[in-house]
Amino acid sequence: MRLFSGFLLFAFYFAAHADTCPDWQAERARREAEALQAQLAEWDHSYHRQGRSPVADELYDQSRQRLEQWRGCFRLPSVKPDTPADAGGPARHPTAHTGLDKLPDTEAVQAWMKGREGLWIQPKVDGVAVTLVYRQGRLHQAISRGNGLSGQDWTASARKIPAIPDSLPIPRDLVLQGELYWRLPDHVQARQGSLNARGRVAGLMARHLLDSKEAADIGLFVWDWPEGPATQEERLAGLQALGFPDSKTYSQPIGDFTEAERWRNHWYRQPLPFASDGVVLRQSRRPAAKRWLAQPPYWSVAWKYPHAQALAHVRKVSFNIGRTGRITPMLELTPVRLDDRQIKRVSLGSLPRWQALDIRPGDQVAISLAGLTIPRLDSVIWRSREREPLPVPDPQRFHALSCWQYGPGCESQFLARLRWLSGKQGLDLPHLGGGTWEKLLASGRINRLLDWLTLEEEELATIAGFGPRSRTQWLETVQLARQRPFGRWLKALGLPPNAAAPLEEPWPVLADRTAEAWQAIPGVGTERAMQLSAFFRDQDVQDLAESLRNAGIAGF
Repeated sequence: MRLFSGFLLFAFYFAAHADTCPDWQAERARREAEALQAQLAEWDHSYHRQGRSPVADELYDQSRQRLEQWRGCFRLPSVKPDTPADAGGPARHPTAHTGLDKLPDTEAVQAWMKGREGLWIQPKVDGVAVTLVYRQGRLHQAISRGNGLSGQDWTASARKIPAIPDSLPIPRDLVLQGELYWRLPDHVQARQGSLNARGRVAGLMARHLLDSKEAADIGLFVWDWPEGPATQEERLAGLQALGFPDSKTYSQPIGDFTEAERWRNHWYRQPLPFASDGVVLRQSRRPAAKRWLAQPPYWSVAWKYPHAQALAHVRKVSFNIGRTGRITPMLELTPVRLDDRQIKRVSLGSLPRWQALDIRPGDQVAISLAGLTIPRLDSVIWRSREREPLPVPDPQRFHALSCWQYGPGCESQFLARLRWLSGKQGLDLPHLGGGTWEKLLASGRINRLLDWLTLEEEELATIAGFGPRSRTQWLETVQLARQRPFGRWLKALGLPPNAAAPLEEPWPVLADRTAEAWQAIPGVGTERAMQLSAFFRDQDVQDLAESLRNAGIAGF
Protein backbone atom coordinates (compact mmCIF):
# COMPACT_ATOMS: atom_id res chain seq x y z
CA MET A 1 0.00 0.00 0.00
CA ARG A 2 2.73 2.41 0.95
CA LEU A 3 4.67 1.73 -2.26
CA PHE A 4 2.63 4.32 -4.17
CA SER A 5 2.65 7.05 -1.52
CA GLY A 6 4.50 10.30 -1.95
CA PHE A 7 4.32 10.89 -5.72
CA LEU A 8 1.07 12.80 -5.88
CA LEU A 9 2.18 14.94 -2.95
CA PHE A 10 5.86 15.35 -3.72
CA ALA A 11 5.33 18.95 -4.87
CA PHE A 12 4.22 19.90 -1.36
CA TYR A 13 7.27 18.28 0.19
CA PHE A 14 9.83 19.61 -2.26
CA ALA A 15 8.53 23.18 -2.01
CA ALA A 16 8.98 23.03 1.76
CA HIS A 17 12.47 21.49 1.61
CA ALA A 18 13.98 23.02 -1.54
CA ASP A 19 16.75 24.70 0.43
CA THR A 20 18.07 21.45 1.98
CA CYS A 21 19.89 19.97 -0.99
CA PRO A 22 23.10 18.21 0.11
CA ASP A 23 26.40 19.83 -0.85
CA TRP A 24 27.43 17.01 -3.18
CA GLN A 25 29.09 16.77 -6.56
CA ALA A 26 26.93 15.28 -9.31
CA GLU A 27 28.64 11.88 -9.28
CA ARG A 28 28.22 11.43 -5.55
CA ALA A 29 24.59 12.50 -5.78
CA ARG A 30 23.99 9.83 -8.40
CA ARG A 31 25.63 7.13 -6.26
CA GLU A 32 23.70 8.14 -3.14
CA ALA A 33 20.37 8.19 -5.01
CA GLU A 34 21.05 4.74 -6.46
CA ALA A 35 21.94 3.40 -3.02
CA LEU A 36 18.76 4.79 -1.50
CA GLN A 37 16.70 3.38 -4.36
CA ALA A 38 18.23 -0.05 -3.67
CA GLN A 39 17.44 0.29 0.04
CA LEU A 40 13.83 1.19 -0.71
CA ALA A 41 13.55 -1.82 -3.02
CA GLU A 42 14.85 -4.07 -0.24
CA TRP A 43 12.28 -2.65 2.18
CA ASP A 44 9.54 -3.13 -0.43
CA HIS A 45 10.52 -6.77 -0.80
CA SER A 46 10.35 -7.34 2.97
CA TYR A 47 7.00 -5.57 3.20
CA HIS A 48 5.22 -7.14 0.24
CA ARG A 49 6.77 -10.58 0.16
CA GLN A 50 7.61 -11.32 3.79
CA GLY A 51 4.87 -9.30 5.47
CA ARG A 52 7.24 -7.35 7.73
CA SER A 53 8.38 -3.73 7.92
CA PRO A 54 12.09 -3.21 8.66
CA VAL A 55 11.34 0.50 9.23
CA ALA A 56 8.29 2.40 10.41
CA ASP A 57 5.90 3.56 7.71
CA GLU A 58 6.60 7.22 8.44
CA LEU A 59 10.34 6.66 8.00
CA TYR A 60 9.73 4.74 4.78
CA ASP A 61 7.56 7.59 3.46
CA GLN A 62 10.15 10.20 4.41
CA SER A 63 12.91 8.13 2.80
CA ARG A 64 11.01 7.96 -0.47
CA GLN A 65 10.36 11.70 -0.29
CA ARG A 66 14.07 12.21 0.38
CA LEU A 67 14.91 10.26 -2.77
CA GLU A 68 12.57 12.39 -4.88
CA GLN A 69 13.98 15.52 -3.28
CA TRP A 70 17.53 14.52 -4.27
CA ARG A 71 16.37 13.78 -7.77
CA GLY A 72 14.93 17.28 -7.93
CA CYS A 73 18.06 18.83 -6.41
CA PHE A 74 20.43 17.18 -8.88
CA ARG A 75 18.08 16.81 -11.86
CA LEU A 76 18.26 13.05 -11.79
CA PRO A 77 15.63 11.09 -13.72
CA SER A 78 12.58 10.29 -11.64
CA VAL A 79 11.57 6.65 -11.63
CA LYS A 80 8.19 5.61 -10.29
CA PRO A 81 8.75 2.27 -8.58
CA ASP A 82 6.78 -0.76 -9.56
CA THR A 83 5.41 -3.21 -7.09
CA PRO A 84 8.04 -5.96 -6.70
CA ALA A 85 7.48 -8.79 -9.15
CA ASP A 86 7.52 -11.32 -6.32
CA ALA A 87 5.20 -9.32 -4.05
CA GLY A 88 2.09 -11.19 -5.08
CA GLY A 89 1.14 -14.79 -4.50
CA PRO A 90 -0.89 -17.69 -5.82
CA ALA A 91 -4.25 -16.37 -4.60
CA ARG A 92 -5.89 -13.69 -6.76
CA HIS A 93 -8.00 -10.91 -5.22
CA PRO A 94 -11.58 -10.74 -6.52
CA THR A 95 -11.26 -6.94 -6.24
CA ALA A 96 -7.97 -5.04 -6.34
CA HIS A 97 -6.59 -3.51 -3.15
CA THR A 98 -6.24 0.17 -4.03
CA GLY A 99 -3.88 1.46 -1.35
CA LEU A 100 -3.87 5.09 -0.21
CA ASP A 101 -2.02 8.28 -0.96
CA LYS A 102 -0.88 10.11 2.18
CA LEU A 103 -1.56 13.82 2.56
CA PRO A 104 1.44 15.63 4.08
CA ASP A 105 -0.21 18.57 5.87
CA THR A 106 -3.41 20.45 6.65
CA GLU A 107 -3.20 22.49 3.44
CA ALA A 108 -3.19 19.31 1.38
CA VAL A 109 -6.13 17.92 3.38
CA GLN A 110 -8.15 21.09 2.85
CA ALA A 111 -7.34 21.04 -0.87
CA TRP A 112 -8.45 17.40 -1.18
CA MET A 113 -11.71 18.02 0.68
CA LYS A 114 -12.63 21.14 -1.30
CA GLY A 115 -15.69 20.56 -3.47
CA ARG A 116 -16.27 16.97 -2.29
CA GLU A 117 -19.53 15.85 -0.71
CA GLY A 118 -20.57 12.89 1.40
CA LEU A 119 -17.24 12.57 3.24
CA TRP A 120 -16.50 10.13 6.06
CA ILE A 121 -13.55 9.66 8.39
CA GLN A 122 -12.18 6.51 10.06
CA PRO A 123 -9.07 5.66 12.09
CA LYS A 124 -6.32 4.24 9.88
CA VAL A 125 -5.83 0.97 11.72
CA ASP A 126 -2.17 -0.06 11.89
CA GLY A 127 -2.36 -3.70 10.85
CA VAL A 128 -2.02 -5.93 7.81
CA ALA A 129 -4.51 -5.81 4.94
CA VAL A 130 -6.56 -8.86 4.04
CA THR A 131 -9.33 -9.89 1.62
CA LEU A 132 -12.11 -12.11 3.00
CA VAL A 133 -14.18 -14.09 0.52
CA TYR A 134 -17.50 -15.60 1.65
CA ARG A 135 -19.49 -18.12 -0.38
CA GLN A 136 -23.11 -18.59 0.67
CA GLY A 137 -22.26 -17.08 4.04
CA ARG A 138 -19.29 -19.38 4.74
CA LEU A 139 -15.67 -18.21 4.86
CA HIS A 140 -14.16 -19.47 1.65
CA GLN A 141 -10.78 -17.74 1.48
CA ALA A 142 -8.52 -15.17 3.17
CA ILE A 143 -5.83 -13.53 1.03
CA SER A 144 -2.94 -11.27 2.06
CA ARG A 145 -2.65 -7.95 0.27
CA GLY A 146 0.48 -8.92 -1.67
CA ASN A 147 0.80 -6.66 -4.69
CA GLY A 148 -2.82 -5.57 -4.60
CA LEU A 149 -3.83 -8.03 -7.33
CA SER A 150 -2.76 -11.32 -5.73
CA GLY A 151 -1.37 -12.48 -2.41
CA GLN A 152 -0.73 -15.40 -0.11
CA ASP A 153 -3.52 -17.75 0.96
CA TRP A 154 -4.09 -17.12 4.67
CA THR A 155 -7.29 -19.16 4.92
CA ALA A 156 -6.00 -21.78 7.35
CA SER A 157 -4.80 -19.14 9.84
CA ALA A 158 -7.90 -17.00 9.32
CA ARG A 159 -10.19 -19.86 10.37
CA LYS A 160 -8.47 -19.88 13.78
CA ILE A 161 -9.10 -16.14 14.43
CA PRO A 162 -12.35 -15.63 16.39
CA ALA A 163 -12.67 -12.06 15.05
CA ILE A 164 -13.18 -13.48 11.54
CA PRO A 165 -16.63 -15.10 11.44
CA ASP A 166 -16.59 -18.55 9.90
CA SER A 167 -20.19 -18.02 8.88
CA LEU A 168 -22.44 -15.02 8.33
CA PRO A 169 -26.04 -14.59 9.54
CA ILE A 170 -27.15 -14.39 5.89
CA PRO A 171 -26.15 -17.04 3.33
CA ARG A 172 -24.74 -14.80 0.62
CA ASP A 173 -21.61 -14.29 -1.45
CA LEU A 174 -19.51 -11.21 -0.67
CA VAL A 175 -15.96 -9.88 -0.62
CA LEU A 176 -14.62 -7.74 2.21
CA GLN A 177 -11.37 -5.83 2.58
CA GLY A 178 -10.03 -5.04 6.01
CA GLU A 179 -7.19 -4.92 8.47
CA LEU A 180 -6.01 -7.60 10.86
CA TYR A 181 -4.67 -5.85 13.96
CA TRP A 182 -3.14 -6.77 17.30
CA ARG A 183 -5.57 -6.07 20.13
CA LEU A 184 -4.35 -3.26 22.41
CA PRO A 185 -7.09 -2.41 24.94
CA ASP A 186 -7.29 1.30 25.85
CA HIS A 187 -4.38 2.12 23.56
CA VAL A 188 -3.57 5.85 23.26
CA GLN A 189 -1.58 6.42 20.09
CA ALA A 190 -0.26 9.86 21.07
CA ARG A 191 1.29 8.44 24.22
CA GLN A 192 2.21 4.86 23.34
CA GLY A 193 2.90 4.82 19.60
CA SER A 194 2.31 1.71 17.51
CA LEU A 195 4.38 -0.71 19.64
CA ASN A 196 5.23 -2.73 16.52
CA ALA A 197 1.68 -4.11 16.64
CA ARG A 198 1.43 -4.53 12.88
CA GLY A 199 4.77 -6.33 12.67
CA ARG A 200 3.56 -8.82 15.25
CA VAL A 201 0.44 -9.66 13.25
CA ALA A 202 2.40 -9.85 9.99
CA GLY A 203 4.89 -12.24 11.53
CA LEU A 204 2.19 -14.51 12.92
CA MET A 205 0.28 -14.66 9.65
CA ALA A 206 3.45 -15.31 7.63
CA ARG A 207 4.29 -18.28 9.88
CA HIS A 208 0.98 -20.03 9.18
CA LEU A 209 1.17 -21.44 12.72
CA LEU A 210 -1.30 -19.65 14.97
CA ASP A 211 -2.12 -21.02 18.37
CA SER A 212 -5.47 -20.24 20.00
CA LYS A 213 -4.15 -17.50 22.29
CA GLU A 214 -2.36 -15.67 19.50
CA ALA A 215 -5.40 -15.97 17.27
CA ALA A 216 -7.65 -14.51 19.97
CA ASP A 217 -5.38 -11.45 20.21
CA ILE A 218 -5.92 -10.58 16.54
CA GLY A 219 -8.84 -8.32 15.68
CA LEU A 220 -10.48 -7.39 12.39
CA PHE A 221 -11.49 -3.96 11.11
CA VAL A 222 -13.40 -4.09 7.82
CA TRP A 223 -12.75 -0.88 5.94
CA ASP A 224 -14.41 -1.71 2.61
CA TRP A 225 -17.15 -3.77 1.01
CA PRO A 226 -16.26 -3.36 -2.67
CA GLU A 227 -19.57 -4.63 -4.09
CA GLY A 228 -21.68 -3.43 -1.19
CA PRO A 229 -24.43 -0.76 -1.19
CA ALA A 230 -23.93 2.53 -3.03
CA THR A 231 -23.36 4.81 -0.02
CA GLN A 232 -21.05 4.59 2.96
CA GLU A 233 -23.93 4.86 5.41
CA GLU A 234 -25.67 1.87 3.84
CA ARG A 235 -22.46 -0.13 3.73
CA LEU A 236 -21.75 0.50 7.41
CA ALA A 237 -25.26 -0.53 8.42
CA GLY A 238 -24.96 -3.67 6.30
CA LEU A 239 -21.59 -4.59 7.82
CA GLN A 240 -22.99 -4.18 11.31
CA ALA A 241 -25.85 -6.53 10.43
CA LEU A 242 -23.37 -9.06 9.07
CA GLY A 243 -21.42 -9.09 12.35
CA PHE A 244 -18.74 -6.44 11.73
CA PRO A 245 -19.76 -3.63 14.14
CA ASP A 246 -16.36 -1.88 14.44
CA SER A 247 -16.71 -0.41 10.95
CA LYS A 248 -19.71 1.66 12.03
CA THR A 249 -18.44 2.36 15.56
CA TYR A 250 -15.27 3.97 14.24
CA SER A 251 -16.66 5.83 11.22
CA GLN A 252 -18.03 9.37 11.28
CA PRO A 253 -19.60 11.62 8.64
CA ILE A 254 -17.86 14.99 8.28
CA GLY A 255 -18.96 18.22 6.65
CA ASP A 256 -15.79 20.29 6.72
CA PHE A 257 -12.11 20.38 7.62
CA THR A 258 -12.79 21.43 11.23
CA GLU A 259 -14.76 18.25 11.87
CA ALA A 260 -12.07 16.13 10.20
CA GLU A 261 -9.40 17.72 12.36
CA ARG A 262 -11.48 17.22 15.51
CA TRP A 263 -11.97 13.50 14.89
CA ARG A 264 -8.31 13.04 13.97
CA ASN A 265 -7.22 14.66 17.23
CA HIS A 266 -9.81 12.66 19.15
CA TRP A 267 -8.68 9.27 17.86
CA TYR A 268 -5.03 10.26 18.26
CA ARG A 269 -5.41 11.11 21.96
CA GLN A 270 -8.27 8.91 23.19
CA PRO A 271 -8.19 5.17 23.94
CA LEU A 272 -8.81 2.77 21.05
CA PRO A 273 -8.61 -1.03 20.93
CA PHE A 274 -5.85 -0.94 18.30
CA ALA A 275 -2.84 1.03 17.13
CA SER A 276 -3.58 3.58 14.42
CA ASP A 277 -1.19 5.72 12.43
CA GLY A 278 -3.63 8.32 11.12
CA VAL A 279 -7.11 8.66 9.70
CA VAL A 280 -8.69 7.77 6.36
CA LEU A 281 -10.89 10.27 4.52
CA ARG A 282 -13.25 8.73 1.98
CA GLN A 283 -16.12 9.72 -0.24
CA SER A 284 -19.43 7.98 0.36
CA ARG A 285 -19.83 7.06 -3.31
CA ARG A 286 -17.12 5.55 -5.47
CA PRO A 287 -16.80 3.66 -8.80
CA ALA A 288 -17.91 0.07 -9.28
CA ALA A 289 -15.47 -2.46 -7.84
CA LYS A 290 -14.62 -3.88 -11.27
CA ARG A 291 -12.96 -0.55 -12.13
CA TRP A 292 -10.65 -0.52 -9.10
CA LEU A 293 -6.90 -0.69 -9.70
CA ALA A 294 -3.97 -1.65 -7.47
CA GLN A 295 -3.02 1.99 -6.98
CA PRO A 296 -4.24 4.88 -4.82
CA PRO A 297 -7.77 5.96 -5.77
CA TYR A 298 -9.14 9.49 -6.05
CA TRP A 299 -12.00 8.82 -3.61
CA SER A 300 -9.96 7.98 -0.50
CA VAL A 301 -6.75 9.26 1.14
CA ALA A 302 -4.82 8.94 4.40
CA TRP A 303 -3.98 11.78 6.75
CA LYS A 304 -1.27 10.49 9.04
CA TYR A 305 -0.76 11.51 12.67
CA PRO A 306 2.18 13.77 13.58
CA HIS A 307 5.49 12.02 13.07
CA ALA A 308 6.77 10.22 16.14
CA GLN A 309 10.08 9.95 14.31
CA ALA A 310 11.70 12.20 11.75
CA LEU A 311 14.23 11.19 9.13
CA ALA A 312 17.21 13.52 9.49
CA HIS A 313 20.17 14.07 7.18
CA VAL A 314 23.50 14.28 9.06
CA ARG A 315 25.42 17.33 7.84
CA LYS A 316 28.32 17.14 10.25
CA VAL A 317 29.62 15.11 13.18
CA SER A 318 31.45 17.07 15.87
CA PHE A 319 32.98 16.04 19.19
CA ASN A 320 32.46 18.29 22.20
CA ILE A 321 34.94 17.85 25.02
CA GLY A 322 33.61 18.92 28.39
CA ARG A 323 35.39 20.37 31.36
CA THR A 324 36.19 16.94 32.82
CA GLY A 325 37.41 15.58 29.47
CA ARG A 326 34.24 13.67 28.63
CA ILE A 327 33.83 13.42 24.84
CA THR A 328 30.28 13.89 23.56
CA PRO A 329 29.65 13.31 19.85
CA MET A 330 27.09 15.70 18.35
CA LEU A 331 25.19 15.27 15.10
CA GLU A 332 24.56 18.47 13.18
CA LEU A 333 21.38 17.90 11.16
CA THR A 334 19.57 19.46 8.26
CA PRO A 335 16.68 20.95 10.31
CA VAL A 336 13.64 18.71 10.77
CA ARG A 337 10.36 19.32 12.61
CA LEU A 338 8.94 17.15 15.36
CA ASP A 339 5.85 18.16 17.34
CA ASP A 340 6.25 21.79 16.20
CA ARG A 341 9.91 21.84 17.24
CA GLN A 342 12.78 22.39 14.83
CA ILE A 343 15.61 19.96 15.51
CA LYS A 344 19.11 20.90 14.32
CA ARG A 345 21.36 18.93 16.64
CA VAL A 346 21.24 15.74 18.65
CA SER A 347 23.71 14.32 21.16
CA LEU A 348 24.93 10.73 21.01
CA GLY A 349 25.80 10.82 24.71
CA SER A 350 29.15 9.08 24.63
CA LEU A 351 32.08 8.29 22.36
CA PRO A 352 31.56 4.49 22.63
CA ARG A 353 28.02 4.88 21.30
CA TRP A 354 29.27 6.82 18.28
CA GLN A 355 31.99 4.23 17.72
CA ALA A 356 29.38 1.47 17.74
CA LEU A 357 27.09 3.32 15.31
CA ASP A 358 29.87 4.89 13.19
CA ILE A 359 27.65 7.74 11.97
CA ARG A 360 29.18 9.91 9.24
CA PRO A 361 28.06 13.00 7.30
CA GLY A 362 25.47 12.01 4.71
CA ASP A 363 23.92 9.26 6.83
CA GLN A 364 20.17 9.29 7.47
CA VAL A 365 19.02 8.80 11.06
CA ALA A 366 15.71 8.51 12.93
CA ILE A 367 15.11 11.23 15.52
CA SER A 368 12.39 11.35 18.17
CA LEU A 369 11.65 13.43 21.28
CA ALA A 370 12.37 11.99 24.71
CA GLY A 371 9.86 13.27 27.22
CA LEU A 372 8.31 15.31 24.37
CA THR A 373 11.16 17.84 24.59
CA ILE A 374 14.67 16.40 24.25
CA PRO A 375 15.88 15.30 20.78
CA ARG A 376 17.01 11.68 20.79
CA LEU A 377 18.72 9.48 18.22
CA ASP A 378 16.75 6.26 17.74
CA SER A 379 18.64 4.50 14.97
CA VAL A 380 20.59 4.75 11.73
CA ILE A 381 18.14 4.21 8.88
CA TRP A 382 20.72 3.93 6.11
CA ARG A 383 24.28 4.98 5.48
CA SER A 384 25.92 7.22 2.94
CA ARG A 385 27.95 5.41 0.31
CA GLU A 386 30.86 7.78 0.95
CA ARG A 387 32.32 7.36 4.44
CA GLU A 388 33.99 10.68 5.21
CA PRO A 389 37.03 10.55 7.54
CA LEU A 390 36.55 12.35 10.86
CA PRO A 391 39.05 13.85 13.33
CA VAL A 392 38.04 11.72 16.32
CA PRO A 393 39.55 12.87 19.66
CA ASP A 394 41.76 10.38 21.48
CA PRO A 395 40.00 9.59 24.80
CA GLN A 396 43.39 8.90 26.41
CA ARG A 397 44.39 12.51 25.88
CA PHE A 398 41.43 14.12 27.64
CA HIS A 399 40.60 13.84 31.32
CA ALA A 400 39.83 15.99 34.36
CA LEU A 401 43.35 17.49 34.42
CA SER A 402 43.89 18.12 30.70
CA CYS A 403 43.66 21.35 28.67
CA TRP A 404 44.40 24.07 31.19
CA GLN A 405 45.72 26.14 28.27
CA TYR A 406 44.08 27.12 24.99
CA GLY A 407 45.52 25.45 21.92
CA PRO A 408 44.97 22.96 19.09
CA GLY A 409 42.71 20.12 20.24
CA CYS A 410 41.94 21.85 23.55
CA GLU A 411 39.52 24.48 22.25
CA SER A 412 36.38 22.71 23.45
CA GLN A 413 37.56 21.62 26.91
CA PHE A 414 39.26 24.95 27.65
CA LEU A 415 36.11 26.91 26.76
CA ALA A 416 34.11 24.52 28.97
CA ARG A 417 36.50 25.31 31.85
CA LEU A 418 35.93 29.04 31.37
CA ARG A 419 32.15 28.60 31.24
CA TRP A 420 32.24 26.55 34.43
CA LEU A 421 34.53 29.05 36.16
CA SER A 422 32.16 31.99 35.60
CA GLY A 423 28.91 30.01 35.89
CA LYS A 424 26.67 29.35 38.86
CA GLN A 425 28.67 26.25 39.82
CA GLY A 426 31.83 28.36 40.04
CA LEU A 427 32.24 32.08 40.74
CA ASP A 428 28.69 32.99 39.60
CA LEU A 429 29.82 36.12 37.75
CA PRO A 430 27.22 38.33 36.03
CA HIS A 431 27.76 39.55 32.45
CA LEU A 432 30.32 36.83 31.81
CA GLY A 433 29.03 33.97 29.68
CA GLY A 434 30.05 31.85 26.74
CA GLY A 435 29.77 34.66 24.20
CA THR A 436 32.18 36.90 26.09
CA TRP A 437 34.70 34.09 26.55
CA GLU A 438 34.55 33.30 22.82
CA LYS A 439 35.29 36.95 21.96
CA LEU A 440 38.30 36.98 24.29
CA LEU A 441 39.61 33.69 22.91
CA ALA A 442 39.20 34.90 19.33
CA SER A 443 41.16 38.07 20.19
CA GLY A 444 44.13 36.02 21.41
CA ARG A 445 44.07 37.73 24.80
CA ILE A 446 43.50 34.53 26.75
CA ASN A 447 45.73 31.48 26.57
CA ARG A 448 45.72 30.29 30.18
CA LEU A 449 42.75 29.90 32.50
CA LEU A 450 43.39 33.03 34.56
CA ASP A 451 44.79 35.44 31.95
CA TRP A 452 41.51 37.39 32.08
CA LEU A 453 42.18 38.51 35.68
CA THR A 454 44.93 40.86 34.54
CA LEU A 455 43.32 42.37 31.42
CA GLU A 456 43.45 46.17 31.48
CA GLU A 457 40.76 48.48 30.13
CA GLU A 458 43.11 49.66 27.38
CA GLU A 459 43.46 46.07 26.13
CA LEU A 460 39.71 45.55 26.19
CA ALA A 461 39.22 48.67 24.05
CA THR A 462 41.07 46.95 21.20
CA ILE A 463 38.71 43.94 21.18
CA ALA A 464 35.65 44.01 18.92
CA GLY A 465 32.42 44.02 20.89
CA PHE A 466 33.85 45.67 24.02
CA GLY A 467 32.36 49.15 24.05
CA PRO A 468 32.57 51.58 26.99
CA ARG A 469 29.62 50.00 28.80
CA SER A 470 30.94 46.46 28.29
CA ARG A 471 34.37 47.47 29.56
CA THR A 472 32.85 49.00 32.70
CA GLN A 473 30.83 45.86 33.36
CA TRP A 474 33.90 43.74 32.77
CA LEU A 475 36.01 45.61 35.32
CA GLU A 476 33.19 45.37 37.87
CA THR A 477 32.91 41.64 37.23
CA VAL A 478 36.65 41.08 37.66
CA GLN A 479 36.57 42.98 40.94
CA LEU A 480 33.67 40.80 42.09
CA ALA A 481 35.66 37.68 41.19
CA ARG A 482 38.57 38.85 43.33
CA GLN A 483 36.21 39.08 46.31
CA ARG A 484 34.80 35.56 45.98
CA PRO A 485 35.67 33.27 48.91
CA PHE A 486 38.31 30.56 48.77
CA GLY A 487 35.79 27.70 48.60
CA ARG A 488 34.13 29.14 45.50
CA TRP A 489 37.47 29.53 43.81
CA LEU A 490 38.28 25.88 44.45
CA LYS A 491 35.02 24.82 42.78
CA ALA A 492 35.65 27.24 39.91
CA LEU A 493 39.04 25.62 39.27
CA GLY A 494 37.41 22.20 39.10
CA LEU A 495 37.82 20.66 42.55
CA PRO A 496 36.49 17.07 42.34
CA PRO A 497 32.81 17.12 43.36
CA ASN A 498 31.20 15.85 46.55
CA ALA A 499 34.37 16.34 48.59
CA ALA A 500 33.33 15.85 52.20
CA ALA A 501 36.62 17.18 53.52
CA PRO A 502 36.62 20.55 55.33
CA LEU A 503 38.09 23.26 53.08
CA GLU A 504 38.75 25.99 55.64
CA GLU A 505 42.46 25.27 55.48
CA PRO A 506 44.50 27.40 53.07
CA TRP A 507 45.84 26.07 49.79
CA PRO A 508 49.32 24.99 51.07
CA VAL A 509 47.74 22.72 53.68
CA LEU A 510 45.35 21.11 51.20
CA ALA A 511 48.07 20.73 48.56
CA ASP A 512 50.37 18.86 50.97
CA ARG A 513 47.71 16.32 51.93
CA THR A 514 48.43 12.81 50.62
CA ALA A 515 45.86 10.41 49.19
CA GLU A 516 46.01 8.43 52.43
CA ALA A 517 45.35 11.59 54.44
CA TRP A 518 42.37 12.46 52.26
CA GLN A 519 40.96 8.96 52.66
CA ALA A 520 41.25 9.19 56.44
CA ILE A 521 38.65 11.99 56.41
CA PRO A 522 35.10 10.67 56.98
CA GLY A 523 33.09 10.53 53.76
CA VAL A 524 36.08 10.40 51.41
CA GLY A 525 36.50 7.03 49.72
CA THR A 526 39.50 5.60 47.91
CA GLU A 527 38.58 6.90 44.46
CA ARG A 528 37.69 10.38 45.67
CA ALA A 529 40.89 10.56 47.75
CA MET A 530 42.98 9.76 44.67
CA GLN A 531 41.14 12.41 42.64
CA LEU A 532 41.65 15.07 45.32
CA SER A 533 45.33 14.24 45.70
CA ALA A 534 45.83 14.30 41.92
CA PHE A 535 44.04 17.66 41.64
CA PHE A 536 46.11 19.44 44.28
CA ARG A 537 49.40 17.93 43.08
CA ASP A 538 48.86 18.64 39.37
CA GLN A 539 51.50 21.09 38.13
CA ASP A 540 49.05 23.15 36.05
CA VAL A 541 46.72 23.48 39.03
CA GLN A 542 49.63 24.51 41.25
CA ASP A 543 50.57 27.16 38.69
CA LEU A 544 47.00 28.48 38.79
CA ALA A 545 47.13 28.61 42.59
CA GLU A 546 50.38 30.59 42.34
CA SER A 547 48.70 33.07 39.98
CA LEU A 548 45.79 33.50 42.40
CA ARG A 549 48.19 33.99 45.29
CA ASN A 550 49.99 36.73 43.33
CA ALA A 551 46.61 38.30 42.54
CA GLY A 552 45.84 38.51 46.25
CA ILE A 553 42.95 36.03 46.30
CA ALA A 554 42.24 34.97 49.89
CA GLY A 555 43.19 31.40 50.82
CA PHE A 556 45.93 30.92 48.24
